[in-house]
Amino acid sequence: MTIPGVAGRDIADMMAPQGARRQALPGYDADYADIVDYIIRCTHRIWEQKDIGLIETHYSDDCLMHLMTGPIEGAAGVVANTIRTLAAFPDRTLMGEAVIWSPEADGAYLSSHRITSSGTNLGASDFGPATGRRVQFTTIADCLCRENRIVEEWLVRDNSALTLALGLSPRAVARAHAKADRAQNDGQSGDAAPWRAAAMDRIRSLNPTPFPDTAMPTPADATAFAHAVVDQIWNHRRFAKIRDVYSPAAHAAMPGGRRLFGHGEITGWMTALIGSFGDARFVADHVASVEDDAGCDIALRWTMAGTHDGTALYGAPTGRAIYILAVTHWRVEAGRIIDEVTVFDEVALLRQIEGGL
Repeated sequence: MTIPGVAGRDIADMMAPQGARRQALPGYDADYADIVDYIIRCTHRIWEQKDIGLIETHYSDDCLMHLMTGPIEGAAGVVANTIRTLAAFPDRTLMGEAVIWSPEADGAYLSSHRITSSGTNLGASDFGPATGRRVQFTTIADCLCRENRIVEEWLVRDNSALTLALGLSPRAVARAHAKADRAQNDGQSGDAAPWRAAAMDRIRSLNPTPFPDTAMPTPADATAFAHAVVDQIWNHRRFAKIRDVYSPAAHAAMPGGRRLFGHGEITGWMTALIGSFGDARFVADHVASVEDDAGCDIALRWTMAGTHDGTALYGAPTGRAIYILAVTHWRVEAGRIIDEVTVFDEVALLRQIEGGL
């Protein structure tokens, strides 16, 4: 049975009873029809309806949430983080733009949920005192779901775009965060936090692949296609192949509210990112895809480890080791990417450059 997506659907229609179950959901509450319905409905209940306590029945006690600023463990940590966010943006509303999912082992599902949030900064936040400004920003949450519980989550938010919307400088906010980190470390930059060091070691320990002298797979095999983009274009720097996988009129949204168009600007972004971290190594950590009559949507979660040794994007080189956790969503039609949204936390990245974490 076809699982309805999110595009073009009104929230009122999605919150209405969905009728008979459309997908096997062992252990899930009876009112969830499929994994998309589960993600959209419980997110709406928790955030819009402010039923924050529902997290206790929708996150496992030992859930691990991965962020670029470090892990949050357990449902209690998710509750506390949610309350802090709502205290800073009490009128926050979330518009689900996409839910790209895949079946996983042992009856689990992986959902990659892209959200545009709007709200007014009426309380203090991680970025500073309340500014009273209206903001809009993109978040992607990759959630591993099993028996009505989110058991692991990878959360990325465009915090540089959010910071700019607050009228603040992402670099200044990152510098303040790094200063606080150093204060906890006797004023020294020191080594990366253990969790980040382990994440970078995992990436660096992987054996390099041979030079790829083959054609790119087609998006009909989404997993092979995504892995080939990471391996051939990103890791082996074969930027000429961007023309093979993107439509000439492709649009791309990148962190910090950057908007790109066409082969030239997309290639420019990729070379600038790698030009900032010359030894950058990328890993495709998970791929999900959903097909429809016109094409498919692909969600790629990826990580990067590199050294800040170039000036392309983030200022004078510091030689510091950098870790990125990111999620990319691609819309593919006629065999090429026509739209991309990539999200990672640039404030957390700048915080590393400034000697934090």
